[in-house]
Amino acid sequence: MPINDITLAGGMRTDLTNLQLISALQARTSERLSTGKRVNSAIDDPAAYFAAQANLGRAADLSARKDEMGEAIQTVQAGNQGITAITDLIQQAKGLAASAKASSDATERSNLATQFGDLMTQIDQLATDAGYKGTNLLAGDSLTVAFNEDASSTLTVTGFDASSGGLGIGAATGNWAANTDVDAAITDLNAALVTLRSSAKTLSSNNSVISTRQSFVGGMVTTLTQGADQLTASDPNEEGANMLALQTRMQLGVAALGLSNQAQQSILRLF
Repeated sequence: MPINDITLAGGMRTDLTNLQLISALQARTSERLSTGKRVNSAIDDPAAYFAAQANLGRAADLSARKDEMGEAIQTVQAGNQGITAITDLIQQAKGLAASAKASSDATERSNLATQFGDLMTQIDQLATDAGYKGTNLLAGDSLTVAFNEDASSTLTVTGFDASSGGLGIGAATGNWAANTDVDAAITDLNAALVTLRSSAKTLSSNNSVISTRQSFVGGMVTTLTQGADQLTASDPNEEGANMLALQTRMQLGVAALGLSNQAQQSILRLF
């Protein structure tokens, strides 16, 4: 039989409508309690929902940038570590040159010149190995770091050639038989140290800027996320009180429906 063929008394229909409304309110309150949000979809509050989504979207974009900054910091640190190691090798090379100048033995000088060449090879290899994920600041690569979601704020870290040739260090000429050859090597080494120290300062400054921007972006992500939460979060105490009140209303509604039903049944006693 179609549902429209069932006729309910006015009082019963009113009580049933009230129970349906209370049930819907209970479902909504239960959702708010379980999710911790009073706005779970655009239907609940369009303005708050879309504003919160905009905040969360921007927070996600900035979080991705924050990760990229972390990788950039690692790249710069790899360059700095390479500079430190190359500086140590150059200091060793200066020690070899000093030993050569202090010696009058041609064979010893020749051996020291050979060791000097070996150190230059190590410098070249170390400069090649100082890359991080395909970017090597000691091989002349550059790195551009984006600080905001649309990449309108950036910093470019410019690398340089840290190989022995890139630093202007020549080969040990004449097996260092003459002091002038040794002096030329020392001059090259001192100039290379100046270049390395200057480059290390630049990389350290860039690293500081990236670290500062990373901390700032991390704070912005937190602020945006908290803003989204404030737009949509529910008050658990309020929602808990609402649930208790709705449960009481449901009990009263069921009782009222029962009374209406008893009123209709009393008519049967007339027959």
